Amino acid sequence: MSTESALADGVREALAVDPDEFAARAEEEAEIVKQELRDGSFDNHQSIVGFEYEFYAVADGRWSEESRAGEYALMRVPRRLLELMGFEKELGLHNAEMSTSPQPLSDHGLRAQLAEVRARLEAAENTAGVEGMRLVSDGIWTIPPTGETARGYLTDCVDVDGVTVAVNMSDSVRYHAMANTGDDEQGTVVEAPGVSLAADTVMPESLITSIQPHYQVAHAETLPRHFRYGLRIAGPLLALGVNSPFFPPELYDDGWDGERVLSEGAAENRIHVFESVLNERTDEDKVRFPRDVHDVETAVDRIAGDETLIPMPEPEGTDRFDDAFATFRTKHGSYWRWVRPVFEGASRSSANARIEFRPIAAQPTVRDSIAFQAAFAGLMEALPQRDHPVIGLDWETARENFYAAVADGLDADIEWIGHDGEPTTDTDAVYGDLLDHAEAGLRTAGCPEEEAASWLAPLRWRVANRTTPASWKRDRVRARLDAGDDFETAVHDTQREYIDRQSETLVEGGFSAWKDSGEAE
Repeated sequence: MSTESALADGVREALAVDPDEFAARAEEEAEIVKQELRDGSFDNHQSIVGFEYEFYAVADGRWSEESRAGEYALMRVPRRLLELMGFEKELGLHNAEMSTSPQPLSDHGLRAQLAEVRARLEAAENTAGVEGMRLVSDGIWTIPPTGETARGYLTDCVDVDGVTVAVNMSDSVRYHAMANTGDDEQGTVVEAPGVSLAADTVMPESLITSIQPHYQVAHAETLPRHFRYGLRIAGPLLALGVNSPFFPPELYDDGWDGERVLSEGAAENRIHVFESVLNERTDEDKVRFPRDVHDVETAVDRIAGDETLIPMPEPEGTDRFDDAFATFRTKHGSYWRWVRPVFEGASRSSANARIEFRPIAAQPTVRDSIAFQAAFAGLMEALPQRDHPVIGLDWETARENFYAAVADGLDADIEWIGHDGEPTTDTDAVYGDLLDHAEAGLRTAGCPEEEAASWLAPLRWRVANRTTPASWKRDRVRARLDAGDDFETAVHDTQREYIDRQSETLVEGGFSAWKDSGEAE
């Protein structure tokens, strides 16, 4: 049986599941989760941090003919190579993802996170290099595979015995099943400033990659308060991390030239892609800025009651603690919120309640990526402990901050309430208070003063220099257009420069070194 036929069989099996029975199982298992919460199963003696890191692969100019011709063109990662690297598959065949081992929130714990990412990434790069391939940490790719178009790569699909299968998507039944729900021919559409790409599947989501810090609360009952603070810091942290200002140039609509993209395009198109692609088939948007939650039981109920997109078959049991609520766990997998609660654990001793922070695109260097993990964790420690008044910021304002950051990055007007209780929109005041509290949270967690400051230094540099990865890219494209390049050349050459700079700094360096690295080439 071919891989495509087996995948089609899996899709048919998923679509045959009764959605009402699936929803009923999830609701029943939510009661199990709530009882375990009352029993203290999700409590731990300290805060824990974890990290997910997504990459895409490009040709690095060595060995294979495809690689030599590619000039950093997108490449598919062979599945055998993914296993050798110890990475996990993601949506697209060009994607690879790593997840770190959870560590206590402390200086040693953060150092362990940084060391693990560096060690595994360095080993993966060595393995990928044999195939003439490089892993890139970035928010969005812009150069399609050699000899292919971005539109064709993202929309190519085949019919396998009545099942629509995306040619360049990993063999995930859940994602392929999304293209086969409903009675009509409804597909998906990427909707972003200047782009309206229609596709039959969710494959266009593979344009984007991200980092996802996790913060595990010590006591599950405190999760709602941490969550509300998480919503208030989402906009400011997103504004610091914007890194997807350009799509592959061929995807822009007629009338959108380079000048218009620079003046009207978004700083963080990753948010637009994820929301538009995955919300197309739902009655209520599943990818969104979530509402406040005030008790942990409500957080559980929201997951269980979330609109079901694909009612997957009941998972086979193993010896995991959370097999008792395996369907609830499955449903959580499509509970796509920019900040979301998680309840799981392979064993009772490792069971945890945590917050997953999802707005940040993959960053230029590992050091910058871990800076966001440290900032998020430090804020989750300090803001609740100090009863910071920003929790009183209206939810609507927090949401407006988030989408202002999507549009304008650090140029956005972010509204904040300082530690003195006074509202402010002054950028230096907002980030002075935000990062001071992140640093205080790290010190409370056991980081020496100098180390706490060091973890956050990459983010303070961005504020002081009003520079983000997105603004760096925009400046480079601006310079190339002024020098006479057409828009496609300007975007592609900027992408190549980004990857060149990253090749020198990804594992050991920092984004701040890029500022004075010379004019656009």
